[in-house]
Formats: sequence, structure tokens, C-alpha cells
Amino acid sequence: MALVCRVIPCLDVAAGRVVKGVNFENLRDMGDPVELAREYFAQGADELTFLDVTATVDERATTYDVVRRTAEEVFIPLTVGGGVRSADDVARLLGVGADKVGVNSAAIARPDLVTEIADRFGAQVLVLSLDVKRAPGTHSGFVVTTHGGRTLTSLDAVDWAREAIERGAGELLVNSIDADGTKTGFDLELVALMREVSSVPVIASGGAGRAEDFAPAIHAGADAVLAASVFHSGQLTVGEVKAAMAAAGIEVRK
Repeated sequence: MALVCRVIPCLDVAAGRVVKGVNFENLRDMGDPVELAREYFAQGADELTFLDVTATVDERATTYDVVRRTAEEVFIPLTVGGGVRSADDVARLLGVGADKVGVNSAAIARPDLVTEIADRFGAQVLVLSLDVKRAPGTHSGFVVTTHGGRTLTSLDAVDWAREAIERGAGELLVNSIDADGTKTGFDLELVALMREVSSVPVIASGGAGRAEDFAPAIHAGADAVLAASVFHSGQLTVGEVKAAMAAAGIEVRK
């Protein structure tokens, strides 16, 4: 676990608007990504994650204009994912202001993509995004999905995380589809499993509903916690989450 734990608002974007659903379905409009990014920066977010959730499904590139405008408004690390299929895509995203780039579906289809990105830009740029679903009977009990959680694979989540780290992934963004948007808390079993096999930082995602939900994810082994709907709805602020984590004995940036 990192010495100082990060709180990361996530902006899931479709057609230039922030959206949120439950279990990756029934997406609803939550606002303008640039305005929300500006607000979270003001609240003290440590980083922002920007995911174009329909780019892979629609077979198009991430919306570079939205990324550029977001990067111009915030001065904290910005991770961008969605529709990244090549090292050249990464170069373009870094060129418009991204600090790190997330890959998921394209890396599963062609694992060499992870190696190519890491070799060209360094592990610190590459975030492996894992949209994970419970699958009893598999090696770890979890498999990864592609295309924004729409396509189930037979690839064991823990085995894939281990391989991607060996290929050069510098961080794991572990999102539980089963918990996503439910506001019932993070999947602590999944977080703990990833911590066991990961030599790189682990970001826990999916399920946050109360300020008290974040500390258990850190105690389970996460280095950072990511959430979307609780921030977008105004239910919680970044400051309230950090205060609850600090009260639980976790060091956070003021």
C-alpha cells in the first residue's frame, strides 16, 4: 500500500457528456466533463480518470477535444482510456494533455500492445484497466470483460493482471462490474486478490456509496480509490472522503 493514498474521481464519458449507470447499464447524463473536472480539482482530487465508455463499442477514437479542454482546466494527473488501440493512440492522447493512458479491450485482444506502449513511453504511462466480473469455477473466481463490460471473456482476471504487469503495465485500475453503481461498497475480495499478485499500484473501483466505504478498500490492499456517481450526484465531496479516510488512520494529501 502506498504511503499516501489517492482519491480519484472518474468521468465516464459518452458523446461528450459524463454518464453513469448501474452494472455498466442504463447510462444517464451527469453533466459536462470539463465543468466536473474543474470542480473536483477545486475539491482536492489527487488525480482524474477520464474513460470514454463507448469508444471501443462504437469503434472510434477517444474524443481528443474533450481531453484537451479537460487538461487545460486541471493541474493534477489525468488518466485517459477508451478506444486506445495502438502506441500511436497513446502518443496522441499524451499530446493533448493526458498524463497516463488506460488500455483494456485492445490489450486483451492483442497483449503485445501492453509491451509496445511500455517500451515506447515507460510503465509510468500505462494503466491496465480491468473490468472484472465474478465467474465461479474459474481459477480466481473472476474474469475480465471487454467493450465496456458488454463482452464476457474466459480470461482469468488475476492471470491477466499478472501477465500485463510482466509486460510493463505500471498500474492496475480494477473495476468490479458486479459492484459498479450499486453503492454497496467496493469488492474487497477482488481488491485483496489483485494486491497479492501486483507489484504495481492498485486502484479500487466500483461500488462506493458512503464516505466510510473507501477506507476498507485501502485496508484490503488498494493504493488508490476511484468513484464516480457519489461525486457526480453531489452525495459526497472529495474532501469528505479524505476526511473519512484520515479518521480511519489512512494518510491522504490535504
